[in-house]
Amino acid sequence: MRVHPGTVTRGIYNLFIVRAVAGVTFQGVSKIYPDGTRAVNDLNLGIEDGEFLVLVGPSGCGKTTALRMVAGLEEISEGQLKIGERVVNYVPSRDRDIAMVFQSYALYPHLSVYDNIGFSLKLKKMDKKEIERRVKEAARLLGLEPYLERKPRALSGGQRQRVAVARALANDPSVVLADEPTGNLDSAATLDVLQLFDGLHKAGQTLVIVTHDARIAATADRLISMRDGAFVEETRLTRGAGGRLGELAGLEG
Repeated sequence: MRVHPGTVTRGIYNLFIVRAVAGVTFQGVSKIYPDGTRAVNDLNLGIEDGEFLVLVGPSGCGKTTALRMVAGLEEISEGQLKIGERVVNYVPSRDRDIAMVFQSYALYPHLSVYDNIGFSLKLKKMDKKEIERRVKEAARLLGLEPYLERKPRALSGGQRQRVAVARALANDPSVVLADEPTGNLDSAATLDVLQLFDGLHKAGQTLVIVTHDARIAATADRLISMRDGAFVEETRLTRGAGGRLGELAGLEG
């Protein structure tokens, strides 16, 4: 089932109570491992409310580490990281008001689609009726209603990634993060995911994505190229930009 971006754009406002999204600010942020390796080195970067920002660069450049620090999955060695106006250096991941979509989908294989989408809501001890509303509306928005009782193994790669996105949206996050979200998908499923992110962007969601996929990069507001743990180039994009995207993303053609 193909989901048109307009469906996401129209539906996103009906999915949750309207709330403010948030920006992200790196102020001299570094990640230093015990052996002295600087995976990220003195990163200074501001991401605006509602901006769609893509981090690109060769493998090992620090882009995924930077994303994981925002998510609270990597400790910050130096500097200060803010989500909105709040310093989150020592805030647990679950309390950062963010959602992350992984390349591997990170679904629970023994749970149904319904329970995967609602899992974190149950952990928050949310009212059952509110969980049902959020799960069903996210499923409707992403074309997952026929699959709510299925287990992840019964879904295609594109459908699994849609479940991961639905789970992210059900938490009503101020920032959505994604790490190589099309890395395991075929062309048709990739198009579905591109449409989803494009619709979220149009609806005003703050998005920060790590990718080697120039098709995702071409839909962003801004492209940040990293190398050796540092920010080396910024490109502001307009719709339909192509040109150097393949080169910047480490792609040929």
